[in-house]
Amino acid sequence: MSHLLQPPAREAQPPAPPAVEIESEAAARVEGLQPEQVYGALDSAPEGLTSAQVQERLARYGRNVLQEARGTPLILRFLSNFTHTMALLLWAAAGLALLARQPQLSIAILAVIIINGVFSFWQEYRAERAVEALKKLLPTYARVLRDSQEQRIPAEELVPGDVLILAEGDSISADARIVQEFELRTNNSTLTGESVPVRRTSEPSTQPDLALTERPNLVFAGTSVATGSGRAVVFATGMETAFGHIAQLTQTVQAGLSPMQQEVNRVIRVVTFAAVIVGIFFFALAVLLTGTPPFDALIFAVGIIVAFVPEGLLPVVTLALAVGVQRLARRNALVKKLSGVETLGSTTVICTDKTGTLTQNEMTAREVWLPSGPIRITGSGYEPQGQFLRNDQPIAPHTDPGLELLLTAAALCTNARLVPPDSTQARWSVL
Repeated sequence: MSHLLQPPAREAQPPAPPAVEIESEAAARVEGLQPEQVYGALDSAPEGLTSAQVQERLARYGRNVLQEARGTPLILRFLSNFTHTMALLLWAAAGLALLARQPQLSIAILAVIIINGVFSFWQEYRAERAVEALKKLLPTYARVLRDSQEQRIPAEELVPGDVLILAEGDSISADARIVQEFELRTNNSTLTGESVPVRRTSEPSTQPDLALTERPNLVFAGTSVATGSGRAVVFATGMETAFGHIAQLTQTVQAGLSPMQQEVNRVIRVVTFAAVIVGIFFFALAVLLTGTPPFDALIFAVGIIVAFVPEGLLPVVTLALAVGVQRLARRNALVKKLSGVETLGSTTVICTDKTGTLTQNEMTAREVWLPSGPIRITGSGYEPQGQFLRNDQPIAPHTDPGLELLLTAAALCTNARLVPPDSTQARWSVL
């Protein structure tokens, strides 16, 4: 089933005036300016946009969302479960069985095709709905200056020219040029794969040969503020952001066949070729050696060909993959396509150095070594639950002077703070 999406057609828009022209070269146009000049270049102001300006730009540039490519109609996705190579072979077998005057076998094969197709469609449809629900579960917000007042708005309402207010832990929802900052560092792992915070500045950039994501006075949608604070003026939203361009590229990638699909197709070709050869051989044998009438010989040959078709292969493979999907679901892994289970199962080596991209990016202490001996620390992630264990026995920190001094030093030499779950994030985090 194809999940590739085609981008929706956009209505023609009148050309924007140069001051608010938001295109891919907008970054190059503002990165070399002094901070006070950025406002004028993006038709903004230090006190932010007015409500009228926001409405006009929302109408012109649209909402700050990543446009998903247009999905394959539901009916076509449903029918695709009845038109893949194995299903076509079974359709042919059902027709040949009917021609060979074996209606019971034909009905049984048709039942296999229908039951398997409906089951496969339902499994994938349910997984897609779960993914959509997860996307809507945690809305993203942004803090901006509008009408000279600080406001907290849904990130999809950001427009070019908005003045973003950035602080530790904030998610950045649009590409913007920094105009003020204090020790500002951002986590750009969603774009670069490296979770080490990167220093940001408000000074003009004089290094045009740098990649877009490496330019020091720009922040990008999809990244977050690691430390410090600042303000930035939005110059690109939605699909015009660097993250939007990446999303557009991923939507145009052609999905290849999984190893299992390639192997099944190979088996089908071999079985079909062998069945036809054997059928022709016995047809000729019946006509030439036994004098069987051609029509009766054809019926006999068709029955042999149908017997070659592995009717049970399709439901067996589907059920085996479905069991794998259910087992992964119990381990909090959501599989959108049944064939993905086999692909994952055939993986033997994963090579990666992307700490924080594939992992949860939660650095925690699991054991400490003191003069009195090692102490193990239990708990999960940043959740404030767990114990200090010495020789598998719980101890209180104040009962061990060395441990108490270590924890005191650790608390005094950091400005991190523990943040509980709220409406914008489901897990405990650290700022």
